Formats: sequence, C-alpha cells, structure tokens
Amino acid sequence: MNVVILQPSYIPWRGYFDQIRRADLFIFYDDVQYDKHGWRNRNQIKTAQGKQWLTIPVHSKGVTDGVAIKDVHIDWSKPWPANHLKALIFSYNKSPHFKEYVPLLESFYYRHDDCLADFTMETTITLSRELGITSTRFLRSSELLGITGLKTDRLIQILKSVGANHYVSGSSARDYVEPEKFDRAGITLEYMEYNYPEYSQLYPPFDPYVSVLDLMFMTGKDSINYF
Repeated sequence: MNVVILQPSYIPWRGYFDQIRRADLFIFYDDVQYDKHGWRNRNQIKTAQGKQWLTIPVHSKGVTDGVAIKDVHIDWSKPWPANHLKALIFSYNKSPHFKEYVPLLESFYYRHDDCLADFTMETTITLSRELGITSTRFLRSSELLGITGLKTDRLIQILKSVGANHYVSGSSARDYVEPEKFDRAGITLEYMEYNYPEYSQLYPPFDPYVSVLDLMFMTGKDSINYF
C-alpha cells in the first residue's frame, strides 16, 4: 500500500495533489508542531501585479510555544473569507474556467471552522475529488494511537500502524529522512520529482508553484492531465 504523510496546507500547489493522487492512503500530519511561516495557513496566487499571498489569520497565542497544527484556531475577527474570495475573483474572473468553480469557492468561504486544520483538510479533500482523484483514502495522524518518537522513527511508526509497504516522500525530505531505517522496516522509499508540463497562465511568465486553483481555473477538467 502506497502512503503519503504531509502536513495540511491551505489551497496547496499542484505537487501536493500529485502526491495525493499517488497514494492509496494520504495521512494529514496534523499532530506535529505548527510552523508559523510555512504553508499551513497561506498560499500564493498569480495577479497582474505579481504573486499575492492569501493568508488565513490565526490566533497567535500559543502558536510559538510548540502547539500542534490541529490545535491552531482561526481568527474570525477579520473578514478574510470575503477578502480571499474577492482576490480570486479579481485575479481570475477572465480565466477560461473560473465561473465553473465559483460555487466551489463559495462553499469554501462560507465555512466557519474553528480550527485551521479542519478547514484546510476538508477543502483539500474536496479539491482532490474535484480534480478527479477519487480512490485515495484520507486519515489524520492524530487519529492514530500509540505513535511516539521523532522524525524518521515517528514516520515509520505511522506507516507500520496503517500497513504501508511503500512511502512516497517530498523531495526536500532527503535532507532529514534516514533511508536505512525504512530498509530495516521493510518499507520502500520513493522521492517525488516535480517535472510538470506548463500550461497557459493569465499573467506570464509561467510560475509552477502557485496554488492549484490557478491550474484549475485555466485548464478546468483537464487539470489532472498536467500532473
């Protein structure tokens, strides 16, 4: 069984969904420490003025004290859903398939989840299904009991607990993953290679690293063919 373990992120880029596509089981790594300046609560879109961050505000209390991703709360005192929807409409309303996805966007921004991870995980699952990724199962690491250890040891415990025999990892993990431990556990290890075809974007030059929404707005139901 192919398994991927990744931290939940906000409207991630194409490579994140490619890893979901390759997995029989995708595990949201939601019980590790929240990284304040990572991708948990923000991502980028293309605009006529260049890339723009869309950031979900979170309550800062405890965020710098090792709080787990699953325990980070959205700050609902700010009108971020309306602002994000407005930014997407302003930047992409002329894209070929934007209107097809307006109901989907509205369903996202009408949500009122208390916890950041609840919002980002549910929207990621919905986007996966919209992209045509229908066979992958999803699980939260926080739902697994008795998982201990750090780094590679923790990953292997998770993989063993779900019966994995193959792990698909992001390429940046080469810097810290200990492959010999996977060998001893009888789990094969594969690193992603993100060699994706370009597609037409509204605002050249081409940038492959923006949110997957950019790809969907430009290519519609053909998005999966650009993985």
